[in-house]
Amino acid sequence: MHGGGGGGLRNPCLTMHQPWASLLVHCIKRVEARSWPSPVTGRLWIHAASKVPDPDTVAAMEDFYREIYTVDGIHHIDFPRHYPVSRLLGCVDVVGCVRSEELVCWEDVPQSVRLEGLTDFCWLCENPQKLVVPFEMRGYQGVYNLERRVYEGAARGLSPVQGPLSVKFPLLDPRNPLSLKPGSLNFDSSKSALVKPESVSAAIAGARAAATQYSRKGSSAGRISSYASLCSW
Repeated sequence: MHGGGGGGLRNPCLTMHQPWASLLVHCIKRVEARSWPSPVTGRLWIHAASKVPDPDTVAAMEDFYREIYTVDGIHHIDFPRHYPVSRLLGCVDVVGCVRSEELVCWEDVPQSVRLEGLTDFCWLCENPQKLVVPFEMRGYQGVYNLERRVYEGAARGLSPVQGPLSVKFPLLDPRNPLSLKPGSLNFDSSKSALVKPESVSAAIAGARAAATQYSRKGSSAGRISSYASLCSW
């Protein structure tokens, strides 16, 4: 099922390229940036696509996250030792989706989270859990339903993850779990917009260059990856 839909998905799953997939499941990446709004709220399974990540791409993305966490006073991040491909890695809880201009001005979340708001739609992710033993499986474009046999095995093998700075996105209406949606945040961009340190701007430029190069090497696969979003920075 294409990402623009989502109705009827019991166990929704999203295929992402590495290193973005592992960074999300390891609670380093907390916002999944897409050109379309999230069709789901709740648990979303994360699957790593088959393309082996280029070392330069991995280095650029690790440097990006290292720099934005420094803004919040965090100077050490335990990055994944490996970035496996063609594997179901774990899951996150999608608690909402907002526009990038809303997220970057949202003063109720850490600055490093706001710096992740770099594309049209920002899927807000919490409570990552990783599989102790990642499952080998095939992925698909957009958000699709996880096969029942895969889900039943995966649900028994999850382990909670503690990231360098976990975040709890505050609901606008505590009684409404769907209250975080595009256009729901009131903001004053003139007062709240972040001023990025030079080192962060350089890291963003490096990630942009790596993502652009990555997309040129695998344009057909790029439609299901976060790097497609990165190319718009």
